[in-house]
Amino acid sequence: MASSSLRMIDIAVNFTDSMFKGIYNGRQCHVADIPAVLTRAWTAGVDRIIVTGGSLEESKEALAIAETDGRLFCTVGVHPTRCKEFEESGSPEGHFQALLSLAKEGVEKGKVVAIGECGLDYDRLHFCPSEIQKKYFEKQFELAEAVKLPMFLHMRAAAEDFYSILVQNRDRFIAGVAHSFTGSAEDRDKLLQFDNLFIGVNGCSLKTAENLEVVRGIPVDRMMIETDSPYCEIKNTHSGINFVKSTWSSKKKEKYDRDCTVKGRNEPCFVRQVLEVVAGCKGIGDTDQLSNTLYHNTCRIFFPHDLDSVADTLLAGGHNAQ
Repeated sequence: MASSSLRMIDIAVNFTDSMFKGIYNGRQCHVADIPAVLTRAWTAGVDRIIVTGGSLEESKEALAIAETDGRLFCTVGVHPTRCKEFEESGSPEGHFQALLSLAKEGVEKGKVVAIGECGLDYDRLHFCPSEIQKKYFEKQFELAEAVKLPMFLHMRAAAEDFYSILVQNRDRFIAGVAHSFTGSAEDRDKLLQFDNLFIGVNGCSLKTAENLEVVRGIPVDRMMIETDSPYCEIKNTHSGINFVKSTWSSKKKEKYDRDCTVKGRNEPCFVRQVLEVVAGCKGIGDTDQLSNTLYHNTCRIFFPHDLDSVADTLLAGGHNAQ
């Protein structure tokens, strides 16, 4: 699939996941293939990728991956389902200081662009109780405040507590994105009350007719797009599938071909499909212009030093997507 003039940033890719090492459910099915995945992404019009860190060790790996390509960046933080690692480390404060040190190192290298993935996930309390999640979600605002970075946020079935913690800490973070958003219209509108908060949309955000209706109500100047790969692909059963125009050849993992996507594994090139579904459900005909607007949103938060060049692009194309 060749690129047009689209410019996209995938704000959420889990390149530390074993599927990108060719391992599925503990079984090696093919070679590690991040280089091939990246080639498809760049060809599809992806300009940059933010690799997600979800624990201290994963954040270290995300930074190492980000250092392999000038277009890769990453986050540093602890996912809500992993927050027990603070206490299991034997020294919660020592664990925090290790995260802070890693974040500072990554900022100096120009690679760490956000604190996260952090937040609340009440769908998976079997991994971590809500009280521990809330405690260390709050703690990570301290991290964002110390390094003056935006936050990469996770909210699942926890809108009320999530919103309450945001309100209590609203002066401690410069900006953020609630990624992989699957909430209700009410949840959406609560988040939009924060001027510095954006909403990240991926395949999980576009499953049902109700999801699409919620996405229609997200202003394009408050939105970002992502894949959250290798998860959250747009499936043929999803309500948004009729808006998808871009496709890639795929093969099962057991019949791996580096020139094809792996059936059932999401990857960054598919962020183009997310863009197409967003454009389709919002009735926007000019996907190039929509991509420019979303690109500008993402640079404004994660790559502010690039804003001048992005603004020039928008000015040339006319900034009129709604």
